[in-house]
Formats: sequence, C-alpha cells, structure tokens
Amino acid sequence: MAGQSIKASLRAERLAARDALSAAERVEKSLSLASHGMAAIDLNDGTLVSGFLPIRSEVDVRPLMDLLRQRGARICVPVVLDKEIIVFRELTPGAELVAGVFGTVGPGLDAAELDPEIMLVPLAAFDRRGHRIGYGGGYYDRAIYRLQQKGCNPRLIGIAFDCQEVASVPEEPHDIRLHGILTESGFRDLSDEAIVKIG
Repeated sequence: MAGQSIKASLRAERLAARDALSAAERVEKSLSLASHGMAAIDLNDGTLVSGFLPIRSEVDVRPLMDLLRQRGARICVPVVLDKEIIVFRELTPGAELVAGVFGTVGPGLDAAELDPEIMLVPLAAFDRRGHRIGYGGGYYDRAIYRLQQKGCNPRLIGIAFDCQEVASVPEEPHDIRLHGILTESGFRDLSDEAIVKIG
C-alpha cells in the first residue's frame, strides 16, 4: 500500500510539472521527441505501432505517428471499451473519430483491431531504469498482459517529457518495465535491462 501511496504522490507531482509547460513548449518538445523517435525506432513495412491521441497536457505523438506511417508502419490507437479493457484500433488518415471515455476520441467500430508490435506508452512519471507510473487505471498493464497471453511481445517505449522523470518508481510484482523511453532530449534504450514481470 505504501508503494501505491508513493506512486500517487509522484503521479500528481509530475503531472503538475507537465501541466506547467506552456502550449508552445509542449509543441516544440513534441516535435523534438518525434525527431528523436524517427532515428531510434526500427520498423519494417507493415509494422504495427500503437500510439495515442493526446489528452490534457500529454506529449503530442501525432507528428511521430505520421512520420512512422510514412515509413510504412500501420498505426493504431487505444480505445477504451469498458472500465477494464482497451483495444487498439487502426488509425487511418481521414478516419472519422468518435468520442470515448475520459475525454478521449478514437476510431469507431469499423476500424480494424490490431495487436501492436511496438507500443508508444503514455506516462505520468518514469525513472531511469524503465519503471513507469501510468494514470492509475491499469489499462496498459492489462492490455500488455493480454497481448503476451496471445503470444505477442510488443516493444514498449514510454513517451513523456523530461520533466516527468523521478529518481525512483516503487516496484510492484505486476509492474511491466519499459524497453525504452523517448523524451524531447532523446531516446534511452533499456532493452538489455528491461525485464517484463507479470504477477
């Protein structure tokens, strides 16, 4: 329980730091992140990549998703189905987006559901070892677990601004470590250290 309390405190603190960035700073930093991401993310034609459509003060990964699509990736984004489950639906240029929960939008029922091979994971906070704090709902943990149960092993790349880094994230048995972290200052490859732990 102490770990959860510390995580909640770190989440609130780092989200406040993210909120404090001006809109212009977020645009500039998001474009820098996209540039670093293009240099760091290896993919083949048809590689399935999940991104996300930004809400609140999140990194805007749409420039990176556009660049990856130009290199041949198929892009999908998470859609919340209920209080427990998210699926990843293909995002095609010009596709109609429908309103979801938590202020999100995403592709409708006619969009293909994909199992991403590379996941761009939004973060509330992270540490240098690749431990992450999400928004507290556990959606990505459950989605990654379901993918692993299907025999998929997606590469997990955390997406955040530098100001969201903390010294240390408390570890819990169900936590899933990232294979890399992408911020406006560059990409940190943690794949040699990244150990996926599912309770």
